[in-house]
Amino acid sequence: MSQQITTRIELQLENRDRLSALLRIFFVIPIAIYAAAFANYTSNFDYAAGLIVLPVVLTLLFRGVYPSYVYNFNKAFLGLSLRVMTYILLLTDEYPTIEANEKYSVEFPDIEGGQKLSRGLPLVKWLLAIPLYVVGIIYSIYALMLTLVAWITIVFTGTYPEWCAAGVIGTTAYWNRVYGYAFILVTDEYPSFSL
Repeated sequence: MSQQITTRIELQLENRDRLSALLRIFFVIPIAIYAAAFANYTSNFDYAAGLIVLPVVLTLLFRGVYPSYVYNFNKAFLGLSLRVMTYILLLTDEYPTIEANEKYSVEFPDIEGGQKLSRGLPLVKWLLAIPLYVVGIIYSIYALMLTLVAWITIVFTGTYPEWCAAGVIGTTAYWNRVYGYAFILVTDEYPSFSL
């Protein structure tokens, strides 16, 4: 059984809200500001900027423990980020909630309080993940192009092309696996490069 973060996104392909898709860039501003408030210690807003990383590295390294409150916060924040991203990327017309939503969720592997995790590996995971970042950037460019095609299609026909959705959802799930490995540190299993 895989010890990766799994991403669940329910997608509605037909009967999409054309006006919402057309004006999505404006509609997303309030929830994007809310999500960015968690990342106020960084100079730019990033999908993973609000995650708590350094305390996890230190507690894993010195105590072999993953603090449960940090685990819960990172899971909740990644879930919020997922809901915002699914809205931005036109995967849903449902405005993102600040509370958990089963339609758009992330599932973390059971780490038994950190006992299943390596104590020293968190020091080098960011380095080992460099190839993942390079592939992820390529996937992100691909997903943005697919989102542009989907945006045009939704605005004119009210449907989201299934082939576009597969690439965008795959890219989102890929980045969640990378975050789980390199930043959130909930797995020692190296993520696959596939969408």
